[in-house]
Amino acid sequence: MRIRATGDAIYRLKVSLRGIRPPIWRRFQVPADMTLRKLHDCLQEVMGWTDSHLHQFEAGGVIYGTPDADFGVATINETRARLEQVLRRPKDRLTYEYDFGDGWEHDVVLEGILPPAPAARYPIVEDGKRACPPEDCGGPYGYLCFLEIIADPRHPEHEEMLEWAGGQFDPEAFEVPEAKKTGRTRSARRR
Repeated sequence: MRIRATGDAIYRLKVSLRGIRPPIWRRFQVPADMTLRKLHDCLQEVMGWTDSHLHQFEAGGVIYGTPDADFGVATINETRARLEQVLRRPKDRLTYEYDFGDGWEHDVVLEGILPPAPAARYPIVEDGKRACPPEDCGGPYGYLCFLEIIADPRHPEHEEMLEWAGGQFDPEAFEVPEAKKTGRTRSARRR
């Protein structure tokens, strides 16, 4: 997902996974006027998730997501809520929950407000640490168990877990693709 800024403000955000030590986090820039739905798309991209599960946002006791009368919780439609309406000043924060079964909670903090860069496409990933956990690994507790198993070649589930994770998994790996560092790419598509 690569989008151009249409407003006058760019937000520098930091997203961190709760319940994981050492922390897994990303620092990135997005347009302040984007919808929370587009923020979800950006969070999926910068973290490395595959958008295979439901999600929601929470800020100040208000839930944002896809309204569902059967769910029984008042939810504001994320396609109508803009990021700048929810986060207004540096240090404002919201919670992003992804995969209700695994319960991945992310803290999203507004670190700064910047002017847009000419011709930039967002999100621009500035920095981060550690690999995103594999989908469906069981949330923070399951991820820690997964790491213990793949670190121990004598564990009875070692080979099975490595195969499930695609043959290898380095929890310390994180690299920002060059196009995402600068926000410039020739093959960028608008969404």
